[in-house]
Amino acid sequence: MSSLSRLLINKRAERGESEGGRNQGVGSVRILKSQNAINYTVSRIGDLNNVIISHFIKYPLISQKRADFELFKSIVEIMNRKGHLTLEGLQEIVNIRASINLGLSEELKAEFPDVIAVQRPLVQLPEKIDPNWLAGFVSGEGCFMLKFKNLRYINQGLKS
Repeated sequence: MSSLSRLLINKRAERGESEGGRNQGVGSVRILKSQNAINYTVSRIGDLNNVIISHFIKYPLISQKRADFELFKSIVEIMNRKGHLTLEGLQEIVNIRASINLGLSEELKAEFPDVIAVQRPLVQLPEKIDPNWLAGFVSGEGCFMLKFKNLRYINQGLKS
């Protein structure tokens, strides 16, 4: 793996709908036209600690991505202790990685057949959600949908 962290951001970031294209002076940004995405890569452990992790501590994620962040942060903490330089530490990192996003690639599964995925942290929604966060979340990847199960009942209620 050539970098510690890769973040694929939807092409919408190019149009200014997300701050994903701003790299805080660390890492590099590459446009992946074939994947209709932008790749933001941060490789230096100091940048991960001082910029990326500190940013998401200051501005916490609200959705289930928060669990991915917490797991990622635990990997960086292992690396801070130089644990990635031992076989045991590397196995611990792979066990954590198995619970992030879509899990392990087939290649990693073949290289580490004894993986025991860690439990994902539970993410609780805050009581109040900033409307600006909600607007950004919906415009980025979400949508709202209403589904009516009993349309006849609703129509009768509207007519009365």
